[in-house]
Amino acid sequence: MLLLGDFSVIKPEPGLLFWTVLIFLIFWTLVARFAFKPIVNALKKREQDIQDALDEAKKAREEMAALQAENEKLLAEAREERAKMLKDAKEAKEQILAEAKERANAEYRRKVESALHDIENQKMAALVELRNAAGQMAVEIAEKLLQRELSNKAEQEAYARQLAEQMRLN
Repeated sequence: MLLLGDFSVIKPEPGLLFWTVLIFLIFWTLVARFAFKPIVNALKKREQDIQDALDEAKKAREEMAALQAENEKLLAEAREERAKMLKDAKEAKEQILAEAKERANAEYRRKVESALHDIENQKMAALVELRNAAGQMAVEIAEKLLQRELSNKAEQEAYARQLAEQMRLN
């Protein structure tokens, strides 16, 4: 109890102060050597890992931006190609339609000309047939008229001679 009676927190003894400071410095040296260096190294390593991750994220963002720009470029080229293909298809369609119309018109003109030619041929054939029929009818009428008027053989011979002489004069 003697020790406790003289002890005061406000007024420490110099030996206690010496040993406290010495233990504190040894503890601080040990902590600095065995705890702070690994902690500092771990913090530096963590800081480096975070910086590497940030750099990789930045690089990934840049690559994504480049890919997006390339995708936009490819999309624009695809749109342009599609527009060109549609234009070419439209031009081909118009050309095919124009050629089909031209062929149809040529076929129409050919058929009309053929029909007109056939009509003309049939008209000529009808006229020839009509002339033949009219000539045949005229011959029959003339024959009947002549038979009636020239029922006499002598009169017929005289009339035939008269016609032959008129023909020689012409």
